[in-house]
Amino acid sequence: MSFSASDRNAEGREERAAWGPLAAFFALTFAATWISWLIAWFLSERGSTGFPAPGLPVMIFYLGVFAPGFVAVGLTARREGAAGVRTLLHRLVQVRARAGWYAFAIAYMAAIKLAAALIHRFALGVWPRFGSEPFYLMAAATIGSMVVFGQSGEETGWRGYALPRLASRLGLGGASVMLGIIWALWHLPLFFIAGTDTADQSFPLYLLQVTALSVAIAWLYANTNGSLFLTMLMHSAINNTKDIVPSIAQPGTSPFALGYSPVGWITAGLLWVCAGYFLVLMHRAPRTPGEQNP
Repeated sequence: MSFSASDRNAEGREERAAWGPLAAFFALTFAATWISWLIAWFLSERGSTGFPAPGLPVMIFYLGVFAPGFVAVGLTARREGAAGVRTLLHRLVQVRARAGWYAFAIAYMAAIKLAAALIHRFALGVWPRFGSEPFYLMAAATIGSMVVFGQSGEETGWRGYALPRLASRLGLGGASVMLGIIWALWHLPLFFIAGTDTADQSFPLYLLQVTALSVAIAWLYANTNGSLFLTMLMHSAINNTKDIVPSIAQPGTSPFALGYSPVGWITAGLLWVCAGYFLVLMHRAPRTPGEQNP
């Protein structure tokens, strides 16, 4: 069977049209977030209270943090109307899932970090430094973030809007990897701003870890019928348990240096062992995010 030039042109137009909403989402999200963070940094520079400074800079900073969700809702409203927005936002309160997936969401990062500590002990002969924050405070922070929907902005955008659209073109595995790279790049400005959690950290190492985490979160999403509530829970747990065994930064290191953090590299290795396993499962039994579990 042969195809005419007009057939190929039509196919190309369809392909570009299919990627259009995703391109718009990523472009608008990056622009809104990075501009918000730049303004918050500029305003904070006038004081001596760190970044972001209390008051208006904090509000503008968090406007950038929630930008993925705002953009996702806006694009969904434009293309699918109010019904599409309701469907998207309903997944934020979609709590029905097996108890095992709740355990996975809550304990995944803590288990990785504790395993990294054990490997560090046997490989280097000493225990790494453990975090000083009590477990109950980590649990309270995780629950508190969920109560106020602290991760709703990011998860509505990344997993609610972008992941299913990427998965329809690349498969769930490929989509989770690509989304992880984009998700990490979205954080890049924070590596250059003093006072943030990522200042003095290695961005290449961060990129490896976040991409692997994106695969794990996508696996959770696919197995909980597209629940954003569960991905928010996992996102919150990651943020609040990652310093059980902190990856010690090397002060003054360039964000683009590989960095010297044995715990960080062991953590990245473990995350990718798990991510590889999830990717194999995705390849063997591909499923669209949001599909009902068997």
